[in-house]
Amino acid sequence: MDWMTWYNGLAKPSWTPAPSTIGLIWQILYPMILISFGFVFVQRFRGKVSWLVALPFGVNLVANLIFTPIQFGLRNLPLAAVDILVVWASILWLMVAVWPHFCWVSLVQIPYLIWVSLATVLQLSITIMNWGKS
Repeated sequence: MDWMTWYNGLAKPSWTPAPSTIGLIWQILYPMILISFGFVFVQRFRGKVSWLVALPFGVNLVANLIFTPIQFGLRNLPLAAVDILVVWASILWLMVAVWPHFCWVSLVQIPYLIWVSLATVLQLSITIMNWGKS
């Protein structure tokens, strides 16, 4: 069964956004993430910030990138729930870490944090609603 059939067959809260809406939101967020994260990584490469400032950006990037393969490739809802919690926590971490150096980078993350907060509640809800089902 393909991933869309699998996903559509899951129990979900009534307020679950349509997949097209989710895709559109990510299309808006990814350029903001790319520019702000890229800026921080360049500043790290230039020695203008320590690796401790760049670390949460790297953690977030990896956790964000592996969510889709976990959720839709492995179809592992509990592991996807853990992963999205890492994404959410690392957004808070990176916002705090970068604030003293480049507050604009922290501010740019606000829409990302809002979306991932909603997505985290959604993922946890889907995980709980489908607990024990194959």
